[in-house]
Amino acid sequence: MHDAQTQRRYRTVFLSDVHLGTRGCRADFLADFLKSVECERLFLVGDIVDGWRLKKSWYWDPTHDEVIRLILRMARHGTEVTYIPGNHDEMFRDWLGLEIAGVKLARDAVHVTADGRRLLVIHGDEFDGVIRYAKFLAHLGDWAYDWALTINRVFNAARRRLGYPYWSLSGWLKRGVKEAVKAIDRFEVALANEARTRGLQGVVCGHIHHAEMRDIGGIAYMNDGDWVESCTALVEHADGRLELVDWAAERRMSLWPATRGGQGRVPVPA
Repeated sequence: MHDAQTQRRYRTVFLSDVHLGTRGCRADFLADFLKSVECERLFLVGDIVDGWRLKKSWYWDPTHDEVIRLILRMARHGTEVTYIPGNHDEMFRDWLGLEIAGVKLARDAVHVTADGRRLLVIHGDEFDGVIRYAKFLAHLGDWAYDWALTINRVFNAARRRLGYPYWSLSGWLKRGVKEAVKAIDRFEVALANEARTRGLQGVVCGHIHHAEMRDIGGIAYMNDGDWVESCTALVEHADGRLELVDWAAERRMSLWPATRGGQGRVPVPA
């Protein structure tokens, strides 16, 4: 990691798809991010803990504990923390409406930016046809995704020894496989339509591990990515400007070098 840097101050931070409890989780990178930021509001947009994987086999290392401690410390120090459970941490949906250690649990939320835009904040699994209508296929997909990450780790270990930068197999599949691209587009359009139906100007979601900011028919679609592959967060500045932060690339962390110079600093349509 790097030496301590000047604390970044944001109005709001959105994080999702951390998948604590899995070996693929980059809790070390997330802990570094959380130590480096201050914010008025923190939205945890689902799949923070991977209950599916923990039911199968227990994995939890000290960096996972550190992430939990840092989030709770932010809540104690005045950050308004809202946890919106996803499909992998759906066990917490039984506690919706409660506040635990300063963390409020909600099905979804409406966030009003500093410049007055109203955004739907939701994990998004309700708009994934595989999750909604064939959960067993979703679990099969989760298993395949884990194998892709395992292959990715081995492949990138060899690339590091040869001096090549990090390359994401699962990211390539999402971008290069026609059906995956179509599925992502359908998901994004469905979420934008939901925001429009509710009379809102945008949507912030997670679920598909694909960080993105784009305009869909006048609706701002924003996916904050994940902390397994991309290590990205969506942040709101004091003036309401929204930005995707690629933390691993910015900090040039081990295994995740910057390869897309500045990508992610995309303006959101007003």
